[in-house]
Amino acid sequence: MKLNKNVISSTLALSVALGTFATAGSTVSAQESKIHYSSEYGTPSFIGETWAPKTKKGLSKRDIAFSYLTENSQKFKIKGDMKNHFKVKEEKADQGTGTHHFRLVEQYKGIPIFGSESTLALDKSDNVTSFFGEVVPNLEDKNINIEAAISKNEAIDITKEAIEKKIGKVDQYDAPINAEQFIYEHDGAFYNTYLVKASTSNPKVGYWHYFIDATNGNIVDHYNAAQDLSAFGMGVLGTKQLLDVQFIDGLYELRGFSRGKGIITYDQSSGKNVLVTSLSKSFHDGASVDAHGNAMKTYDYFKNTFGRDSVDNKGQQLISAVHVGDKWNNASWNGVQMSYGDGDGITRAFYSAALDVAAHEMAHGVTQHTANLTYRNESGALNESMSDIFGAMVDRDDWLIGENVVVNKDEKIAIRSMSNPAEIVDVRTESGYSPDHWSKRYIGTLDSGGVHINSSINNKAAYLISDGGTHYGVTVQGVGREATEQIYYRALTLYLTQSSNFSMMRQAAIQAATDLYGASSKQVRAVQQAYTAVGIN
Repeated sequence: MKLNKNVISSTLALSVALGTFATAGSTVSAQESKIHYSSEYGTPSFIGETWAPKTKKGLSKRDIAFSYLTENSQKFKIKGDMKNHFKVKEEKADQGTGTHHFRLVEQYKGIPIFGSESTLALDKSDNVTSFFGEVVPNLEDKNINIEAAISKNEAIDITKEAIEKKIGKVDQYDAPINAEQFIYEHDGAFYNTYLVKASTSNPKVGYWHYFIDATNGNIVDHYNAAQDLSAFGMGVLGTKQLLDVQFIDGLYELRGFSRGKGIITYDQSSGKNVLVTSLSKSFHDGASVDAHGNAMKTYDYFKNTFGRDSVDNKGQQLISAVHVGDKWNNASWNGVQMSYGDGDGITRAFYSAALDVAAHEMAHGVTQHTANLTYRNESGALNESMSDIFGAMVDRDDWLIGENVVVNKDEKIAIRSMSNPAEIVDVRTESGYSPDHWSKRYIGTLDSGGVHINSSINNKAAYLISDGGTHYGVTVQGVGREATEQIYYRALTLYLTQSSNFSMMRQAAIQAATDLYGASSKQVRAVQQAYTAVGIN
């Protein structure tokens, strides 16, 4: 399947890291490879050369972008008019740096190719400076049937039947179910499909993705992309929270509208979302109070730090549901809302009380609306890592993830440690510990290909960029949290794509640091050193 092969396959640049560590006294070259190729398709996944058309007279920025794609068409193994092969999904100017950014998707006869997004950047002089992405070549040779024999509504009905066969009857979906047409590669074949997405929280939390063959109604592939934090939670700490509420018909309601389109908190003890209310200004359910207050704090962080208006940058309502499941040891973002379990009280407790948990979940929403990193294998590990990074940035106290949700501190100090991943036990790995180097990555099928396990590799790189240190013989001069959070946010929102792997993460972070601080800056140097230290080249 395309997802598995793409995220597992490494670029040529990664080959230098296989099976080796940096040794004491190692140095990091400031010269990065200017082009990386996908080992699956042989097409560029990164181009870092500056390019300009022979003349810019009369050309718009979009014209320049498509001229660049035309110039590189042989590398992409694509023929004909590039406007037929690529569609602009998003175009935006960065006023702070003067750069201009395009997010595109490859298409075949007007139908987008799933996972084949790309980003293209222009500098303030309208020169193209970078390309990131995945291009599938020679689609005209793939014998793709583009005629649809079923409708979107029929695909939705097929999906609902499959979901309820898997988890039981769903009385209410958390949002309208939508379907979008994609060309989807699975096990080496290309299918004309509808991607149907459905969000559930009862009887099981899920953000279900089903690929339904548009030509015959068969299920081609499916997975659950609910980004849940395995064994993640904490007891209510008794911390006083300031809450944004409404007073209606004699009741105070945990819903406020001073931030975006609102922050709303529900109690799901009954299996359905019931708005949390109180007869007075004092709310006594600690799980609800923390969920609401932490959503407010996370919204404020993204707004004040990046100017981002909620997870979708359009003010999307931040919905939380507490008391989900029966002693559920987890928390999750299901594409629509945050869901928090109460924990079993033995190993874990109330998840909603943890600020870094709330920030982690909402950061999944930011990723969903930007790079949309596919929740499997390396791209899934980056998805999890981005949430850990922003969880740590919102919390700010330390580099531990979930330390306050662990009941018995003698058994485990936290769920993950960004500063020292190897001190956290993870029984799914051969060593029994979370990997802190690419050569130690988990390559099995558990945990959707190690999305939580391998997130620690990128987490360690982020920690080193911020705080510095020596790791496997490579010394990193840290540049602080403020620069680090800006680098990762820019990389996530402007350069990474659905299928990005660890190697592309390195390049995206370098590009982001270059945009913000200059090619010769200490920030760029820190990124290069940090990723070399964790074996990503």
